[in-house]
Amino acid sequence: TEVGNMTDQELALLRNRKIGFVFQSFNLLAITNALENVELPLIYSDKTNISKLAREALESVGLGDRIYHYPNELSGGQQQRVAIARGLCMDPICMLFDEPTSALDPEMVGEVLEVMTQLAKEGMTMMCVTHEMGFARKVSSRVIFMDQGKILEDCPTDDFFNKPEERHERTKHFLEKISAVH
Repeated sequence: TEVGNMTDQELALLRNRKIGFVFQSFNLLAITNALENVELPLIYSDKTNISKLAREALESVGLGDRIYHYPNELSGGQQQRVAIARGLCMDPICMLFDEPTSALDPEMVGEVLEVMTQLAKEGMTMMCVTHEMGFARKVSSRVIFMDQGKILEDCPTDDFFNKPEERHERTKHFLEKISAVH
């Protein structure tokens, strides 16, 4: 079925069961522990062994020892990894990340990017809005560069970073700025 021909209910089902979401603000429920936060999307699924699946998802992001900790007992990086586990628990075909490191202290950024790098190595399809250009260069196969809501570039990663002469003027300016920083 083409997406354009799907009903709102069919689209919601597709989103809920096939696509994992991770937001810049972790969106964890403060009154539930890590395990319960990850179990939430499973409650309305047809999956069995909910607790086992949630535990496995938390272990996959390095938080098997923190399952009973509440969000206020976790660092920002750990909270974001709980959010990633929540997105993974439904076994999605794709994960969407909306600036997953922007709300983190610089020390915490690395632990989240490490989990995302591992997901990429395992073959998870990811779409990620990020300002972490080193990360984008390392794990992406394609870069879409936007400015003021318009797509200026849509190309393979190597072309984006290694062929600046072929890029839009705005992109060239951006690449010059980030290369000056690094």
